[in-house]
Amino acid sequence: MRRMRPFAPLARSAMAYVLAGGRGTRLMELTENRAKPAVYFGGKSRIIDFALSNALNSGIRRIAVATQYKAHSLIRHLQRGWSFLQPMRNESFDILPASQRVQENQWYMGTADAVYQNIDIIASYHPEYIVILAGDHVYKMDYERMLVQHAESGADVTVACIEVDTSDARGFGVMAVDAEDRVVDFLEKPANPPELPDRPGRTLASMGVYVFGREFLFDQLRRDAADPTSARDFGHDIIPWLVRNAKAVAHRFSRSCVRSPGETEIYWRDVGTLDAYFAANIDLTDVVPELDLYDSEWPIWTYAGITPPAKFVHDVEGRRGMGVSSLVSGGCIVSGAMLRNSLLCEHVHVHSWSSVDHGVLLPRVDVGRYARLTNVIVDAGVRIPRGLVVGEDPQLDAQRFRRTDSGICLVTQAMIDRLPQGQ
Repeated sequence: MRRMRPFAPLARSAMAYVLAGGRGTRLMELTENRAKPAVYFGGKSRIIDFALSNALNSGIRRIAVATQYKAHSLIRHLQRGWSFLQPMRNESFDILPASQRVQENQWYMGTADAVYQNIDIIASYHPEYIVILAGDHVYKMDYERMLVQHAESGADVTVACIEVDTSDARGFGVMAVDAEDRVVDFLEKPANPPELPDRPGRTLASMGVYVFGREFLFDQLRRDAADPTSARDFGHDIIPWLVRNAKAVAHRFSRSCVRSPGETEIYWRDVGTLDAYFAANIDLTDVVPELDLYDSEWPIWTYAGITPPAKFVHDVEGRRGMGVSSLVSGGCIVSGAMLRNSLLCEHVHVHSWSSVDHGVLLPRVDVGRYARLTNVIVDAGVRIPRGLVVGEDPQLDAQRFRRTDSGICLVTQAMIDRLPQGQ
């Protein structure tokens, strides 16, 4: 769905508040030293860039990001890539680490608390609407359309939702709605998700995107903070309470999903597991991927490092620098090696007589000569030893690396360092 408006009047009176403190434990060692929103995605971007870009492209010019867990790389990325928003243009960009602003012994206790502790900062900008965003999903969405629905429906809270199979909904907050999309029940990660009345086998899952009026949200956060039994969480506490006691309305993602002409399906991914993260990155190597990163009308903004062009060198039999169905970022050198269906982030060097088949290689990876990598995620800065083979012996892989049930191997430098001499 393309945008219909040349400007976004409601978005200009809104603030986007991005919750980016998640640990992302299901990504295992990928989040050992970084928060999930800071994990690299798509070659150049971080996961958080999608929520931030959606806000900017929707016309929102006041943005705040709440950080907590291992936030250094995330904060550094935000400072480098998002400092172009300027107060002199009535714009703002605030990074809000957990800083014990309410009590000296209290960090952010939950997603709702991460907003509650910064009420005074939000209020200082006088936004009419607050758009609460999760910072760890990959999608393109025009929040202006959701804001318009919120205003026109008279909702107290509008909850963005996506249709999913009931078998896939157990890890989400799910909603039951009436004929006018008013939410009549909200269940956090239920064992038996409710089905849509007209779509057996399908249910509405929350996307972690909420719209509130400013003062209404503040009142609910204060009420929740005074409840000693609350977990201080939007999905667990705030939204279920509002479903019972106020007017909660569902916003269907199909109404605001941004798609280029080449994108036929609605695209939203929770890349919170190694398998999902791998699949979403490798999908980008398809001839016509489900997610179009080349859409200049809805760009994914990020920090653009100064890098030289990618280079492919050597052209002799058996030692030819080649890449087939692969994305290769700036600063990469493919030196007499072969890439197939792989994604290389910046400054990756793949040396002669090596091969990478279905690989996601994060920045500054160095692949030694004669190495063979298949179905791998290689963490940033890893040096792959000469002749290492990954992805061909499941039992050996499971002993040396983090291997998923589907056969994807995560390789980190600590794992490489534990290998015996000569592998």
